[in-house]
Amino acid sequence: MKFVKAEAGRPLGFREIAAGEKDGETVALKGAVHALRKLGGIDFVTLRLRDGALQCVCPPEKLPEELVEECAVEITGRVQDEVRAPGGKELAVESIRILSRPAAGMPVPISKRRLRLNLDTELSLRPVVLRALQERSVFKLQEGVGRAFREYLTAEGFTEIHTPKIVHAGAEGGSNIFRLDYFGRKAFLGQSPQFYKQTMVGVFDRVFEVAPVFRAEKHSTPRHLNEYTSLDLEMGYIDSFEDVMAVEAGFLRHCVDLLQREYADDLARLNVKLPEVEKIPQVRFDEAKRLAAEKYHRPIRDPFDLEPEEEQNIGRYFQEECGADFVFVTHYPSKKRPFYAMDDPEDPRYTLSFDLLFRGMEVTTGGQRIHDWQSQVDKMLRKGMHPEEFESYLMIHKHGMPPHGGLGLGLERFTARLCGLDNVRAACLFPRDLSRLEP
Repeated sequence: MKFVKAEAGRPLGFREIAAGEKDGETVALKGAVHALRKLGGIDFVTLRLRDGALQCVCPPEKLPEELVEECAVEITGRVQDEVRAPGGKELAVESIRILSRPAAGMPVPISKRRLRLNLDTELSLRPVVLRALQERSVFKLQEGVGRAFREYLTAEGFTEIHTPKIVHAGAEGGSNIFRLDYFGRKAFLGQSPQFYKQTMVGVFDRVFEVAPVFRAEKHSTPRHLNEYTSLDLEMGYIDSFEDVMAVEAGFLRHCVDLLQREYADDLARLNVKLPEVEKIPQVRFDEAKRLAAEKYHRPIRDPFDLEPEEEQNIGRYFQEECGADFVFVTHYPSKKRPFYAMDDPEDPRYTLSFDLLFRGMEVTTGGQRIHDWQSQVDKMLRKGMHPEEFESYLMIHKHGMPPHGGLGLGLERFTARLCGLDNVRAACLFPRDLSRLEP
């Protein structure tokens, strides 16, 4: 009888080599041949590791004849300084053992700094294009954003939850919802964890979730996906919706700090400039529209919502006036906010809600929720809804809820803005849109 090991050692990576921890030592590294250059008297193998790419110098007699790009290999050699190599280190090869060999060559030269593919071609070849170092860095930074969200909220007393994605009613209303046949009953894919995260405020006070949400919108724009990852939080015992904004500002500061400390190579590879997060301006919806319209001479066409060009102009205004990459736009009209948004008691035409714009694009929607049962039922009725269809949701209001609020941040859209990508699909591993169901 055999037993599984209690633990397996972490394989050596690029960061340990670049940090000088193995200088002068002979090490064995496992990875993929990212690039192979034969220059007469010396051969160069770029070894792609989980956290970077290491230059390996190899005498021709030690280079296996069958070695090609994307071979999985184990390379043994001595770590030495080389200022011209990535990370300032290289491996003087002593032996190369081939672990597996591809059946066909790569369809695109992923070792090039820029692939220069149109987005549709790139997405069709996604399983291999993601191996390119620049592509990979986008998703390492995305990992950092999600990691920062979990770290910060856990430290602030939030509990991570996991809510169902097959639901009996849409949280956001409207027709943009995927319908399912659930064993003969009507069901939907969740547009948001809204009902469930509010429910869990009554249990844990402060909760968060990182999970997919689904929107059946028939769009083809550079800012929308039909399935995206939402970073959601909900918190109880708030004094105002500004408490929710303060938590998001804290998360953003932690996020930038983490990326700066631990993702420097990926930031440099993509030439990313981290945003200013120390001071985030806050402006009312109607005031933001007025300021942007006056400065950039664009008339206000929709008094109840922000058009994409208006978001760009508001972001531009606060960048020019305050040097700000983010701006909180507050007090959105009640007409354009969901039924659970609390109206401003001083002017019920507006809600105690906000959007966060990042470099001219909305990445977060949040605000204070209605916690009183009668107030929630009344607002549903005013919007022409049927409260009896939301009996399980209204149970939390009927049996007591604290003042609470929350937000949802779109991870892919945030990543796209951070990395300066033109299309949100480039910030999604395997995007789903009107036409794409694979890979």
